[in-house]
Amino acid sequence: MTQNTAHYFDWAATSPANPDILQNALNRTLEHYGNPSSVHAAGQQAKKLLDEARSSCAKTLGVQPGQLIFTSGGTEADHIPLLSVLTKPTKGKILVSAIEHPALREECTMLAHLGYTVEQIAPDKNGFIQPETVAAKITPDTMFVTVMAVNNETGCIQDINAIADAITAASAGKRKPHFHVDCVQAAGKIPLDITHKGIDSAALSAHKICGPRGIGLLYLAKPLNSFLVGGGQEQNIRSGTENVFGALAFADCLNLYHIRKSNATSTEHFAEQTKWTRAFVSELAAIKGCTLVPSCRTDEAFADKFSPYVVQAAFKNIPGNVMVRALDAKGFCISTGSACSAKKQSRPILQAMGVNRDIQDTAVRFSFGPLTTEQGMHELLEAVRDVCATFSN
Repeated sequence: MTQNTAHYFDWAATSPANPDILQNALNRTLEHYGNPSSVHAAGQQAKKLLDEARSSCAKTLGVQPGQLIFTSGGTEADHIPLLSVLTKPTKGKILVSAIEHPALREECTMLAHLGYTVEQIAPDKNGFIQPETVAAKITPDTMFVTVMAVNNETGCIQDINAIADAITAASAGKRKPHFHVDCVQAAGKIPLDITHKGIDSAALSAHKICGPRGIGLLYLAKPLNSFLVGGGQEQNIRSGTENVFGALAFADCLNLYHIRKSNATSTEHFAEQTKWTRAFVSELAAIKGCTLVPSCRTDEAFADKFSPYVVQAAFKNIPGNVMVRALDAKGFCISTGSACSAKKQSRPILQAMGVNRDIQDTAVRFSFGPLTTEQGMHELLEAVRDVCATFSN
């Protein structure tokens, strides 16, 4: 990869694509251009590539190929299981964590307009969803529960396995609600196992791990009835002509970046990035006027509870959008939060955590990826110090 990414620190929004992976996928689909649903030779050659990509993803994730559905991205992979509630004969309750990505949070609001009962699951002050908090909200009419694996703004790693167990226990003797996990910021960023019993579905996205935009994956522990139907592709769960190019590229990205014992490079980089980020957090915290969000980020007891790829901090008297522009002028790319809601002034995740308004307004996000270097992070710190010094004069 040859892009100049030394000062790019907005990986949680999107990542630079791996050109070798994309070129390989492009070459193969230029050669085998058919529609995978066609019965002629050209179509069947394309289908073979699609099957190959699915099998590769399944092997990497430790699931069965039939449990994976290719989608147009993370948002659609979130929507398909959520909107499956519309196929049920009765309307029940949907539980959504208050720290979810807009893909789920806003869609739940739409379902509330249709008469579904939607309740938010509040995080604690540090941004973590506690399993007992989820369990306490489970009632016989609860249909769907969704809690993300890694928060896209704070980097908090949610204990999705413990949450799955709590939902199962709270549902004893009655129908267990569907438990969905948005893994978009987790896949390729932290060790991740989506096969834990009680996790019914999970969403992944290629463009967060150096893949192309427009391709995602939906893991389904067992089949569901999709509300959106059409030509019947992807087991009639995601209709529409398949994106073979995207599927091939996603498979290679997962194989390269998904953190697992069999991929020593991925585990070594995870350990390296963890070391760099802990040093970065420590130095950030030492800057006058800086507040880590959440503040427990510097507490050793929480050291393993955050993704090393996302750090959020606020700088006194420097509005977040001003810090973003000031660093951009110095050649550094950061953000104030989710790119999907960057134009909105509200910070619902921070509000849910009880963060005061001044911190909300001054918080920014630094996010890292496979091409981030220790030197680049040092240079970012120097740039932040310069900006802070300018505004303190």
